[in-house]
Amino acid sequence: MITLKKQIAFEETYPLHRLGNREELLFFDIETTGFSGEYSTLYLIGCVYYRNGVWNLVQWFADTLDSEKELLVTFFEFLKSFKKVIHFNGDGFDIPYLLKRCHAYGFDYNFSGTESLDIYKKIRPYRNLLGLSSMKQKAIEAFLGVERKDLYSGGQLIEVYKDYLFSRDQYLFDLLILHNEDDLKGMPLILPILNYPDFLEHDFSLSDQELIINPDLLGREQHLLKLTLENGFSVPVGFSKANSMVRATADGRELTLLIDLYEGELKYFYPDYKNYYYLIYEDRAIHKSVAEYVDKEARVKASAKNCYIRQTGCYVPQFSPLWTPVLQYQWKDKITYFAYDPKFFQDQVKLQAYIRHLFDHLSS
Repeated sequence: MITLKKQIAFEETYPLHRLGNREELLFFDIETTGFSGEYSTLYLIGCVYYRNGVWNLVQWFADTLDSEKELLVTFFEFLKSFKKVIHFNGDGFDIPYLLKRCHAYGFDYNFSGTESLDIYKKIRPYRNLLGLSSMKQKAIEAFLGVERKDLYSGGQLIEVYKDYLFSRDQYLFDLLILHNEDDLKGMPLILPILNYPDFLEHDFSLSDQELIINPDLLGREQHLLKLTLENGFSVPVGFSKANSMVRATADGRELTLLIDLYEGELKYFYPDYKNYYYLIYEDRAIHKSVAEYVDKEARVKASAKNCYIRQTGCYVPQFSPLWTPVLQYQWKDKITYFAYDPKFFQDQVKLQAYIRHLFDHLSS
């Protein structure tokens, strides 16, 4: 086994106190000859950690196939000094893989004494909202503007490792080490991506509420509701996500929501249509207890499609029934509405519920 150690420069671009004590944090990444912990082997483990005021990189490399056992023992003994492991998709791959390799040798090592923070899992729910091209580490680095030197994937380097075991070529060794080192250096550098769950998962306060008049394609006046919000957190790179009715834009500490309001007539559909009659000439439904006084030629038994009353006003869209009464343009429309009232979003509980509702919709 070959051990490499060195100090590295690490600009702390994320408030590490949100994660814990620096000296209790361990970033790690592994390299293997395959995806299965039962039919492939581990050949490299790298870690980044903080000690004595500096950041350090340590790598354990299996220069022979027999070195895998030593790698596992060395890593898990080293792990005992830390309380939290930080990784990228480690919950899905690295940790299960290491446990399977331990099982293969009869080792009882595990991660029970440490808390796990998977950057991949933390940011995955917001991939669409942020417009990430993929969930690969390099895609997140590109989103944050982090440069990469490594030109190879872990899969491509499997053959490089096999060639190294045969040739002992220094160039091949350097390629293997650089890939793992670059991933590890990239992991702390992508920590700013955690600002997005911090920003999106905390409650917002309403800074400003404004009605904006915006002409549509036909030149008709259309009202937009603009909500400006803050919550004490910020994002390092702004983002914007929109559909045909809503746009969410984050820039620094500020979140702006632009919402198309519907102005005009909508319908409220009674759920118990069997207890109603539809009035043919008035285009509305009334309860059968009242309909018995209406001429039989002017009424028919209501169906789910025509059991409604019409209302005119200004309405806010909702993409699943959030509040009642639910108003619709037509029966079974997926988009429903509730009446707009400027005081509505001054209610903190309702405000948070609607923001979460929009985030869920825009993230899907």
